[in-house]
Amino acid sequence: MVSKLFDFIILDNTLGTYILISGIILLAVSLREYISRLFATLVFKVVKRIAYGIDRRSFVNLVTPPLENFFVILVTLVALEKLKYPDILDVFIYKVSLHHVIEIIAMIVMISSFIWLLLRIIDFIAIILEQKANIAESQSNNQLIVFFKDFFKVILVILGILMILKFGFNFRITSLITGLSLAGAAIALATRESIENLIASFIIFFDRPFSTGDQIKVQNITGTVEKIGLRSTRLRTTQKSYVTVPNKQMVDTIMDNISLQTQRRAFLQLELSADTTHEEMRQFVLRVEELMQQRKGKIESSTVFMADIVKNTYIVTVEFFTAPIPVADFNDLRQFVNISIIELMSEMNIRLAAKE
Repeated sequence: MVSKLFDFIILDNTLGTYILISGIILLAVSLREYISRLFATLVFKVVKRIAYGIDRRSFVNLVTPPLENFFVILVTLVALEKLKYPDILDVFIYKVSLHHVIEIIAMIVMISSFIWLLLRIIDFIAIILEQKANIAESQSNNQLIVFFKDFFKVILVILGILMILKFGFNFRITSLITGLSLAGAAIALATRESIENLIASFIIFFDRPFSTGDQIKVQNITGTVEKIGLRSTRLRTTQKSYVTVPNKQMVDTIMDNISLQTQRRAFLQLELSADTTHEEMRQFVLRVEELMQQRKGKIESSTVFMADIVKNTYIVTVEFFTAPIPVADFNDLRQFVNISIIELMSEMNIRLAAKE
């Protein structure tokens, strides 16, 4: 009697087959969390050597949800393949059979769950790299990680869409790629400047002429780099304004990375009156040199000499270099030197040349 009940035909399939498939699906649903966490734990054991600073729970919690969905969907689709599609349901909707529509939906769900799983894995890899980048002094790696995380996510989503078109709708991908290439060429011509800035951002990321936090000078603009984007670089100037410079200009023009200076330079040119005697000139140069020597702890090297004679003017140049100290300290030192030279000129009764 029981065997006859299991052999009862419903929609071209026996009742026993329905019960078996339903049991498999229910078992997969009930065990999905356990199996997914077990699989995630095994994967974490393989990658734990590179997962510095990331505990097992973080990885498992991140990967388990997409793993559960993928596992249940995979088991369900494999189990339903054992069923014979009923002839009574073999109807057409706009010349497309219902059976084919169901297969397309199943393929879309399968590919989407797989892409979701891969996206979570990319997030995990990004977390690992960010933990390692935070240890380093330079913050340029952090921006590089964020950029490539989003970049690979976009590529992965595009691949998922192409897989759906290929395996779900039997679309000819080669024809689509050819069409997209032509459209992409037209878009590239229309947005040439944006593409140039994008390429320049790659050059900045890999060549690293400057990093976030560096003080740079480009096109008469001096400021601190606050953000390096895909299209432009943001600078906080010395006037505290927020300037946006296209990345193409950052790459094509001459850029001075002030933060990488080994020394700071100060230069002063004095135009002294021709009434100054040669002995006064000689004593003045010696006294200025002594002034430089008195600040030996802050001034690393200096040069003081009479550079030229122009009409009724004697030109004396004063040049000195300091360590790459903060700008405020450097300006204080320059002010001290300038005031000291003014006092020395007043003491020696040396005047500047009068303008004609």
